[in-house]
Amino acid sequence: MAKVTSKYQVTVPKAIADEFKIRPGDEIEWVAAGEVIRVIPPGKGLVPEDQESRLRLFDQATERLRRRPARRQNKGSRDRGWRREDLYTRGRSR
Repeated sequence: MAKVTSKYQVTVPKAIADEFKIRPGDEIEWVAAGEVIRVIPPGKGLVPEDQESRLRLFDQATERLRRRPARRQNKGSRDRGWRREDLYTRGRSR
């Protein structure tokens, strides 16, 4: 786990830097993605926001949730009613 310094700097773990070929001086991109932050390595660029890419990312997130251990649900929790099809219409700017 990395720590954020008082200057808001983060150290990339060596294994991650080696895997994605991140070198000193490279510029990486930080992108807010819901409740997480995506770090885009140099040369990779953002995934285009076409329908296929959005569905693939949704399926990956759903699979991660399925693999998580079940937690006790709060009494106030409820089904939000989101489906894959909602990716086409919900959340779009007007």
